[in-house]
Amino acid sequence: MIAFGIVFGAGLAGTILPGHRFPEGTKDVVRLGAGLVGTIAGLVLGLLVGSANNSYEAQSNEVQRMATDVILIDNLLDQYGPQAHKARELLRASIGPFVERVWKTGKEPVEPFKPSASGEAAYLELDGLVPQDDAQRSIKARALTFFIDAAQARVSLQQRALTSIPMPFLFVLIGWLAIIFMSFGLFAERHYSVLLALFVFALSASVSIFLILELTHPFAGFMRIPSDALLNALPPLAG
Repeated sequence: MIAFGIVFGAGLAGTILPGHRFPEGTKDVVRLGAGLVGTIAGLVLGLLVGSANNSYEAQSNEVQRMATDVILIDNLLDQYGPQAHKARELLRASIGPFVERVWKTGKEPVEPFKPSASGEAAYLELDGLVPQDDAQRSIKARALTFFIDAAQARVSLQQRALTSIPMPFLFVLIGWLAIIFMSFGLFAERHYSVLLALFVFALSASVSIFLILELTHPFAGFMRIPSDALLNALPPLAG
C-alpha cells in the first residue's frame, strides 16, 4: 500500500506539473531518461521475482523433505521394536513446537535457531537405544542418519525464515517506479482516463512488490507454505 501510494502519487504529481510547456529537447531527455530507469527497474523486478520464487520453492521442498525424513524415522523405529516406543512419542512431541516456532503470524520476528527441548530429548532417546542384534544396529544407524538430515532441514528453514529483502533496496526500487510514473503523467492531458490508467498501472507495479515480499516470507501471509505436511505426517501412537 505504501508503494502504491508513492507511485500513484508521483503519477498524479506529473499531471499537475506543466510538462506540456517544456521544449521538445527537454521532453526527449525526460522520455529517454525515464526509459532507461524503466529498463533498469524492469530488470530488477524480474530478477527479484525469480529469486523470490526460487527461494519459496526451495523452502517448500525443505518442508516436504523434513516430513519425509520424519515418516522414515518413525517407520524405522516401528521396525526396531517396542524399545523404540518412547523415541516415537518424543518424535511426535517435537513436531508441534517446531511448526509453532517457524510458522509465525508475521507480527514478531523469528528468533535465531535454538534446539527445542523435545527435539533434543527425541535425539537422546534414539541415540540411547541399545541394539540387540545386527538388524537393530542397522535400523538405529539409518534412523540417526535421517534424524540428522531432518535436523539440518529444520536449521535451514529457520535460517531462511530470518532472511528478507533490505528495506533501502525496496525504497530505491519504489523511487525508480515513482520517477517512471511521474514521467507518464508529465506530458499527459488531465483526463479521467489518464488517471484511471495511472491507477491501474500503479496497482500492477505495487502488486509485483507485494508478490516479492510474500514469496520471501513463506511462513506468514497469504501465500504461506502449508504446515499440514508436517503436522499430519505421523498418525497417533496406539497403546
